[in-house]
Amino acid sequence: MASLEDLSRELLRIDGRGYKAYKDIAGRWTEDELVLSIDHVQSDPFAAPSRVRLRLPNRWPTDLWSTRTRRIALEDFVARRVARAIRREAAGRRGSGKSGRVAIDAGGQEVLERTALAIDGEGAEARLEVGLPAAGRRILGREAEAVLCDELPRIAASLLPGEEEEATAFVESVENHETLRDQLRARGLVAFVADGAILPRESGVSERPLRGAVAFRTPEALRVELAVPNPPYRIAGMGVPTGVTLVVGGGYHGKSTLLRALQRAVHPHVPGDGREAVATDPDAVKVRAEDGRRVERVDISPFIGELPGGRDTRAFSSDDASGSTSQAAAIVEAIEAGARALLLDEDTCATNFMIRDARMQALVAREDEPITPFVDRVRELWESLAVSTILVMGGSGDYFEAADTVIAMRGWEPDLVTERAREIAGARDTGRRREVASPLAAPRRRCPDPRSLDPSRGRRDVKIDTRSVSEIGFGAERLDLRAVEQLVDRSQTRAVGRALLALRERHLGAAATLADALDALEAQLDADGLESLSRHWMDLARPRRHEVAAALNRLRSLRVS
Repeated sequence: MASLEDLSRELLRIDGRGYKAYKDIAGRWTEDELVLSIDHVQSDPFAAPSRVRLRLPNRWPTDLWSTRTRRIALEDFVARRVARAIRREAAGRRGSGKSGRVAIDAGGQEVLERTALAIDGEGAEARLEVGLPAAGRRILGREAEAVLCDELPRIAASLLPGEEEEATAFVESVENHETLRDQLRARGLVAFVADGAILPRESGVSERPLRGAVAFRTPEALRVELAVPNPPYRIAGMGVPTGVTLVVGGGYHGKSTLLRALQRAVHPHVPGDGREAVATDPDAVKVRAEDGRRVERVDISPFIGELPGGRDTRAFSSDDASGSTSQAAAIVEAIEAGARALLLDEDTCATNFMIRDARMQALVAREDEPITPFVDRVRELWESLAVSTILVMGGSGDYFEAADTVIAMRGWEPDLVTERAREIAGARDTGRRREVASPLAAPRRRCPDPRSLDPSRGRRDVKIDTRSVSEIGFGAERLDLRAVEQLVDRSQTRAVGRALLALRERHLGAAATLADALDALEAQLDADGLESLSRHWMDLARPRRHEVAAALNRLRSLRVS
């Protein structure tokens, strides 16, 4: 194995040559205990940056990475340390295109399992993107020497133990969140919000906490206390019970903010985020209407009956679904993938899907209306399928009869108003009739055809790219995932694209249902890690099965039986 001094000489040798000469530096280079691996050299300074690994012996205290949860938390913490070191040590642009760029996938407010950093019994390894410097397409050897032989070794020092008190607090916070989440089902809860949590964000495009925001205060009737393994050892807060929960209140009083916190609390958050001790059932799925989306052979008949012209909805397909049919499909697809709770906000729902009031019932006969409103199925979802619902609703009191729990938000503070809602429902009969033709049954299981997942484009057998957190290029298709609101990181989206390929190549077959394939995919990731999704490591963060299923269901090429 050659040394960094050898690498320095090699860079000076190729100084001024054409960019392709950088291929000569691929391989492993060492200095003392540091191993610098240059795994992939970019084709030109404007292409995707080169992939580089930095590895040092692992000297972090064993206790900080002794369990899977702790290891993921420590890896996240160290990745953030590396990112800070890059900002401090790397000079930045050194020529054309991406020349001089150094980056690591360190994430945002959520703590996710990632490929960006790996810690095991042998070492601590950071996986970086590095733009090799050039002027036009001529190698800047001395600039490359500064990046690879000076900046990267200084950055690598952040892989060694440091800020251990902060590291311990970070790991313990993530472990506490995991423990809170793991206790929910046994306690009959679908979510938990700790006293003092800060739920509002600083803006609609930022996930950072809002300064001066009102801290969360638990209504006494919903107060629970859960044990955690690290300080403060017990955390008090609001337990959201399983069943049907309404979140009501006036506009701008915090209803949607609460729901947004819950939908993102399927993942732990970094200390200081304000939502560290907010936890939601990991199989809670946010659903919404999505005009124009693709739907493939989904049994939406529990919500949408026979359509005009005799069109059957027991295997409904559409290239341009309406708001109501798309929302019905999203609910059925979520349950098929294993959802145990649904999160809905009236602001993003189809009105005619959510409610049909007494006056409309009087004007439009039942036989002329194919939609069974969600209000008439929400209790059955819980009583027949054990699927809870948390629904933000400010415009219709017809849900009062269906609710187990009603929480009113006033000035960002919650109040339990279940009994008052029931009194109002009993005293003010609206005359509305329940409109259900048949009992609710579990969704029929579908078997996707793996051949319909085509990742090829042009001459390439596999072409998968990710332009943003909400867009995947899969072969010739562009997948719009803006309605899949629980994707929180572009690296998760990138992993979703690779997961679709894994489903095609390894898990979908003639006898495999979608649920079976998702089970197999999760088993693969548990056993072999995120690296198993790609022959070449890249910036990946682990998605839930629900986001993978949502992407699959939006493929316009998808065919199922």
